[in-house]
Amino acid sequence: MDPVTVGVIGAGVIGAGVAQALAEAGHRVIVVDLSSSILDGCRATIAQAVRLQRLFRKSTQPGDAGLLTRIVFTSDREQVGEAPFVIENVTEKWEIKRGLYRDLDRICSPETIFAANTSAIPITRIAGATNRPGRVIGVHFMNPVPLKPVVEVIRGHHTSDDTLARTAALLQTMGKDYVVVRDSPGFVSNRVLMLTINEAICLLHENVSSAADVDRIFTSCFGHKMGPLATADLIGLDTILYSIEVLYDSFKDSKYRPCPLLSQMVDAGLLGCKSGQGFFSYQKAG
Repeated sequence: MDPVTVGVIGAGVIGAGVAQALAEAGHRVIVVDLSSSILDGCRATIAQAVRLQRLFRKSTQPGDAGLLTRIVFTSDREQVGEAPFVIENVTEKWEIKRGLYRDLDRICSPETIFAANTSAIPITRIAGATNRPGRVIGVHFMNPVPLKPVVEVIRGHHTSDDTLARTAALLQTMGKDYVVVRDSPGFVSNRVLMLTINEAICLLHENVSSAADVDRIFTSCFGHKMGPLATADLIGLDTILYSIEVLYDSFKDSKYRPCPLLSQMVDAGLLGCKSGQGFFSYQKAG
C-alpha cells in the first residue's frame, strides 16, 4: 500500500501512539481532538517518543526524519473528510461514540473506512450508527502502540471482505501483525483482561493482599511482564471502569459487576499513569 491520509480521532495516549506508528510508516496523519491542550500534549508525547527511540536504536527508522511534519493537529473534525481511513480512539461512552460516528458519516466519503479502536463496545453497534456498516471494522491497538507487534482486528456483522483486506494492508505498512476475531462485547482481549483486572481490584478491596504483591504473583510466578494492577494504571482506571460497565450491561452477568473500589478511585480522580496516582504512584520526584 502506498502512503495515504489517515484521520485519528482522539489525541490521548492511544491516539498519540497510533498517530506516531502511522507517521513512522510514511502516512500523512490528521489528529483531531476538542482540546488544544490535549493536542499540544499529543504533539509533545510523539516528539519525546521519537527522541527516545533515536537514543536507544543503533540506527534510525527511515520514517524518523520529519515525522512530525506528516502529522496535522487540529480541532476541526471536517479535515478528516479527505482521509480514506479514520481510526477512532475516543472515550468508552456509547453516547459520545454514537454522535461522533453520525458526524463522521456526514463528513467522510462513503468509501472511507471507519476503524473503531474501542475496548469493549461491539463493532456491529457502532456500524449501526452509520450508513456504511460494511466499511466499519474494529482495530484494537494495545498500549504502547508503536511497540506492540500484534493488533486485535474485530469483524462486525456487516464488515466486508474489502474492508478487512484494506485494513490488513494498512496494518502491514505499520509493521503490525493481526488476529481477526468475531464481534462480541470486549472481543477476546478485554473480555478476559477486564475480568482479571476487576478481580485483582476486588482482592485489594477485600484486603486479601497488597497491590504490589498481587502484581508480583503475576510477574514472578506466571512470568507476565506487568501485573494486572499496573496494567490497569497504564490503560487508565476510567477506561477500565467504562469497559467493564459495557460488559456488565451487555451480558447482564454479575461476574462483570465493577468492583466498588474501582468506581471510588475513578470518582476520586485516581486514574493511574495519566493522573500520577492509581494503584501505584507515578508522581515525578521534585
